[in-house]
Amino acid sequence: MKTLVIYYSTGSSTEEAALRLAKEFSADTEKISTVEEYPKDNEAMLAQAQKEVESGYTPEIKPLSKNPADYDVIFIGTPTWWYTMAPAVLTLLRSVSFAGKTVLPFQTHVGQPGHVIPDMRKELKGAMVFSGLRLEYDGNKLSPRSETEFTEWTAAVKKEIYK
Repeated sequence: MKTLVIYYSTGSSTEEAALRLAKEFSADTEKISTVEEYPKDNEAMLAQAQKEVESGYTPEIKPLSKNPADYDVIFIGTPTWWYTMAPAVLTLLRSVSFAGKTVLPFQTHVGQPGHVIPDMRKELKGAMVFSGLRLEYDGNKLSPRSETEFTEWTAAVKKEIYK
């Protein structure tokens, strides 16, 4: 099955998880980029991100270089921002049809997973959405519990989808 991992990341955790999934499933990768970059200053970036999440803002994203329509299975990853997905991922989910695709959402967080996966599921109309993966990071390192969850989840995906 042709597989794509699409992700948004402003730090290292979500990108690390995406690249790890891509390696595990021999998948192509696509990083979501916003047209306007976030401030480099972490405090300013967090303040802007919080305002965007709270207002439901969907920033303009750059066109994808890979067409999701060309893939059978698509992993979609996001960091957790104020208990939900990053606004750039919301933009993607509202602008690209994933109908008829098998989609596997994943998120990274630092202690509060929030409602990211259910929020993503609501936006993935017409897609066959597999259970989501929640990965907790301790700083820049995957927590031991999430390391186990990653292994168990990828084994379940292989068993259910890549039979």
